[in-house]
Formats: sequence, structure tokens, C-alpha cells
Amino acid sequence: MAVTSAAGIDEVAATRRTPVPAPTPPSGPDEADRRRRRRRATSRRYLTFVLLAGPNVALILAFIYFPLISNLYYSTLDWRLGARTADPVGLANYVELFTSSRGFDVWRVTLIFTGATVIGSMVLGLLVALVLDRNLPGKAVARTAVFAPYVLSGVGVGLIWMFIFDPRIGILGHGLRAFGRTSPEWFIDPQLALLMVIVVYVWKNLGYCAVVFLAGLQAIPKDLTEAASLDGAGPVRQLFSIKLPLLGPTVFFLSVTCILSSMQAFDILRIMTPTGNGTNTIIFEIFLQSFGAYQRAGYSAAIAVVLFLVLFAITAIQLRYVERKVHYR
Repeated sequence: MAVTSAAGIDEVAATRRTPVPAPTPPSGPDEADRRRRRRRATSRRYLTFVLLAGPNVALILAFIYFPLISNLYYSTLDWRLGARTADPVGLANYVELFTSSRGFDVWRVTLIFTGATVIGSMVLGLLVALVLDRNLPGKAVARTAVFAPYVLSGVGVGLIWMFIFDPRIGILGHGLRAFGRTSPEWFIDPQLALLMVIVVYVWKNLGYCAVVFLAGLQAIPKDLTEAASLDGAGPVRQLFSIKLPLLGPTVFFLSVTCILSSMQAFDILRIMTPTGNGTNTIIFEIFLQSFGAYQRAGYSAAIAVVLFLVLFAITAIQLRYVERKVHYR
């Protein structure tokens, strides 16, 4: 119906300007009871979380973060292990690590040991994996034999190789004397001692890299290698053009784990060279400075802090920049 009079028009406009009342929430005993049940459910969820996660969080705080913070404090002290008193020295322990000749030697040995063991383990592991990837008789036994050293105790491995490298009673010395040569003094010469522990560490971790590379090779589709063979690509061309690019994630994973493992290698170094004669990597230096003849707990704490920061930086750089160049299928 059309509104023609002025009074009718004003009445319609007033009706349109009148606000619509908002719906009022339900109130009363039912709503209060619903709120109480919701609060009890929330409290039960928080209580369950605290009961399940609380012990783990407490253990992590007690055995990881508290020692880490305490170690930061100890690194600023001139403190002998077991002494009742300690003198604050600020950053003097860090300055000594980066400026002294012994500190420079620790970094040199650490870089040589880490680089040689990581590259040696990964290159030899890849070659072994390429052989194990073929259809050869006794392949399962060969895989077990290659991987077995990795699960052996580092102490046992070090003791066995000490007898092998012994210049007088070792197998290596007997073999050299059979050809009219004398065995070098592996445990006295610092350069030969470092070479000796590198050989042993590569032998122990070779199986780990081989098994991981073998899993990566077996994940490559056979269609690609068969098509390359039909196009005339030989094994070497297939390795560099197909297999290695597709093994990018495997190489990235192994580079991260092997670098972290090599920088924390201790048991073989401690057993084969107890005094760190040319084999004092950064983690071995922590032990020698704190529990060896020096008893310098404050200086050892400073080295531990630096090692933590180095490992953290290496992992962050690899995850931030190197992983970008890895192509996942």
C-alpha cells in the first residue's frame, strides 16, 4: 500500500529508525551450570597437561638448562676443579682460547679431524653403497659386515686398533717388517697420531654412511636409470647426472649428522691417545683441561660454551642456507 500523507511518511521513517533490540543471552540456573562444567573441563585438561609434561619439563630444566646456565657462569671464573674458592676473570678464558698457541692448535686439529672424517666417511660410504646396490651374491652378509663397526663400542674399537697400530706387536708392524720396512711410531708422532685416529673413526662410521646412501639409491626410480642406459649413458654419467642430484637430501642429512658427530668424537681419541698427543680436538680439550693434569674447570667451561655456540651456528647455517639448494622429490 502506498503512503501518500505526510503523517504516514513520518510514521514509516520513525519505524525504520527504531533500533532492533539485541537478543539477550540466556540466563538462569542452566547457564550458570553450563559455565561451571566448562571451567571444570578446562581445569581437567590443564591438570592432565601438567601431570604428563611436568616431569619431562622438570628433568629438562634440571639436567640441560640449569647446567648450561651454570656453565656460562663458571666460564667467567679462574677455578681449579675441586677448589673452594674461585676468582672472577670476566672473558679472560675466552680470550685465551682464541689467542693462545694451544687454543690455535685445538682449532687446527678440530678442523682437520672433522673435515677428514666427514669427507672420508661420506665418499667411501657412497662408493660402498654403489657396490651394495648391485645384484651380487652375499649382499646381505656384506651389508651386515659393513654396518657392524658403527654399532660397536668406541672403547672396544679403539683397543682393537691399538693392537693393530702397535709398532712392535701389531699386525701392521708385522706386515711392514715382512717387506723390510719399519713401522712408524704412530703413538709418539703427533701428525701420525692424528692420522691414526682419523683412519679408525672413518672405518667406524663408514657403515652408517653406506647404509643411508644405499637407502637413497634404492629410492631412485629404476625407470630413470633404464631410460639413461637406453640413451647410451654409462654408469659414471648416470652417477653424476641422475643419482647424485637425486641424492641431495641424503647428502644434506649426512653432512649435518656427520659434522655434529665428528665434532663430538671423544671415546676413540681418549682410548688411543690418552694425553691428547696431537689429537686434542675441542671436545677432547674440554676433558683434558678439566679432568686431566690442568684441572682448569673455568677454562674448560669456556671451551664448552664455545663448542655449544659453534654446533648451534653450524646447524642453523645448514638448515637456513644449505637446505635451500636441496631438491626434494
